Amino acid sequence: MNIIGPDELIFGVTDAAAAEQFIADYGLLPRGQGRFEALDGTAVIIKAADDPSLPPKTLDTANMLRKTVYGVADEEALRAIAEELGRDREVKHLPDGSLECIDDVGFVLGFKVSGRRPVNLPAERVNAPGDLNRPVNTPISPSSGPGEQPRPRTLSHVVYFVPDVERAEAFYTHRLGFRVSDRFIGMGPFLRPAGTIEHHTLFMIKTPPHMQGCEHFTFHMGGPGELLTAGWNLAHKGYQSYWGPGRHRFGSNWFWYFNSPLGCHIEYDADMDLHDDQWVPREVPAETDMSQIFLFDWREKWAPGGPPPKAE
Repeated sequence: MNIIGPDELIFGVTDAAAAEQFIADYGLLPRGQGRFEALDGTAVIIKAADDPSLPPKTLDTANMLRKTVYGVADEEALRAIAEELGRDREVKHLPDGSLECIDDVGFVLGFKVSGRRPVNLPAERVNAPGDLNRPVNTPISPSSGPGEQPRPRTLSHVVYFVPDVERAEAFYTHRLGFRVSDRFIGMGPFLRPAGTIEHHTLFMIKTPPHMQGCEHFTFHMGGPGELLTAGWNLAHKGYQSYWGPGRHRFGSNWFWYFNSPLGCHIEYDADMDLHDDQWVPREVPAETDMSQIFLFDWREKWAPGGPPPKAE
């Protein structure tokens, strides 16, 4: 099935104003009615928890993610999904042409023909001895000045807390054609659908039932310089850094996580590995050294000769 990846994440939150302010400060562009987009049109949609347009709450936990909407390549892919999942569950055909159903562990899913727009922007370029690829007299600057906000380019992935991770993995791999890229033994798999070569668009973490829900989601930035700039801006606005900045081992992506008013963490990421069907998944214990190659702590900016930066 030609599923590309998540196009929209729809939240029902307790404080819509705070959530909208946060997601705008994160760098997504407001499009009205609680919709905030990356440069390619992938989006987070914020609604009040009691908004009647939301699908019914399916999890008896603090989870605020009400629906994950996957973009697919075409109408043929939509028909294949409806036929496959309709064998054993209700698949709703919504007025906008999308599908809606519930996966095997209780998460609400949507499927629609992807509305992603091409993003024709250069990536950050690196000069290194033996591989010079940034032109002469071209300094690198992820933003044009203090306070400038690098914009997220596309929705990267979502991470679920799941009690029965084996059952959840079987649903996505056997029913929807996802493939395992790598696995943390005893924790869960990194999964990618057939329509992308990104390392993962879904990761699942085994947890007790009362914790089930969205752990975090993230958007891709144009490179580590943009990620660090965007993260510094967010931290400087008073939002709490949760983990990072650093670089993951599986996926190789740079990361920086923050607490959010959406009932989950939010991440910036950049420079993720790409894999095709020839890739052989790795399996390692879920240990600290396997989770990150390196990890920094955020500090206030400072200049030589001034007082040392204050730890946050």
